[in-house]
Amino acid sequence: MSWGKGIIVAFVSFAVFIGILVTVCVKQDISLVSKEYYQEELNYQQQIERIANTEALAVKPDLHLAHRQLEINFGALNNIEHGELKLFRPSDSRLDKKFALDPANTTVQRFDVSNLPAGMYKARMQWTMNQKEYFMEHIINL
Repeated sequence: MSWGKGIIVAFVSFAVFIGILVTVCVKQDISLVSKEYYQEELNYQQQIERIANTEALAVKPDLHLAHRQLEINFGALNNIEHGELKLFRPSDSRLDKKFALDPANTTVQRFDVSNLPAGMYKARMQWTMNQKEYFMEHIINL
């Protein structure tokens, strides 16, 4: 084999490698944490205030998993006006789940998570109480 053929084989092999690399990269799924990522970033000051309101609470809600149910114990916080619990699956956004918080005067709320696949989820809870907004986030392993 001559030098000319060797150089041509090297260039063709490199071109094929680059073509395969581009094809694999284009097919890769890139999902953001949230579809409204940029809008949420603009509203981040409000989020900082929600977190500060939560930190100022004497008794914070407690999230824990019990018998494939996500249980939220609000303790003395039983006057929730409205709220939402979002479970984010960082590895697959198709497995995200939303639950509405019940504004009833109950201190414990339970949500069935038995149909969700096992793995790590970020539980993000936002609620309104006494005309103030609150936010907290926990890592949950199902």
